[in-house]
Amino acid sequence: MSPVRTDWLATSAALLVTGALALALASVLTPTGSSSADTLRLVQEHDGRWLAAAAIYFLAAVCLILGLPSALTLFNQRGRTVGLVGATVLSVGFIGVAGYAMLLVFFRAMVITDAIRSEAFDRVTHESGLQIFLYGWVIAFYLGELLLAIGLLRAGTIRRWIPVLLLMHAATFPVSQVLPELLAKAVIFLMVFGFAGIGMRAAEPRPTGPA
Repeated sequence: MSPVRTDWLATSAALLVTGALALALASVLTPTGSSSADTLRLVQEHDGRWLAAAAIYFLAAVCLILGLPSALTLFNQRGRTVGLVGATVLSVGFIGVAGYAMLLVFFRAMVITDAIRSEAFDRVTHESGLQIFLYGWVIAFYLGELLLAIGLLRAGTIRRWIPVLLLMHAATFPVSQVLPELLAKAVIFLMVFGFAGIGMRAAEPRPTGPA
């Protein structure tokens, strides 16, 4: 492996880990309420924290997109097809994270300028077009994570507990809406540790054949 490629791979792997950590931090920072009125009140009282969470979400999306190529270096012929499909779908989910960040900024602006009320907020969040885009992004994220983990398991180039963590995180999707808030924010660390393991393994020097 040439020094240039080594530097690129290490940088991409570091960005993958950074992006996963940033995504977890943004999830923890984002204030959530039990009702629309409660959410609006939290945004008004913690608008700076809301804006910071949106900025970190956007940073996470950029880092994850740039870090994803490092994961592709871990696939061999056995898991390459599933891995490539998973990475492609997952990249859509990462782009959705950036879009979600912009949506949070727009929502904050609407709240602090008193341009939206709790009744209108309920109608907006249940609008079918918005829900299709939001659920499409979320499904792409979890499905891509699932396929990436399956590809890594088939490839056998990484310790099994790493893709298993991603599988465990993806498995929480069907019940994510009913989990207690603290537990819902805690399970994201399954993904963080999984991507951290991928990044560290991708950054490890591996022997190559003659050029």
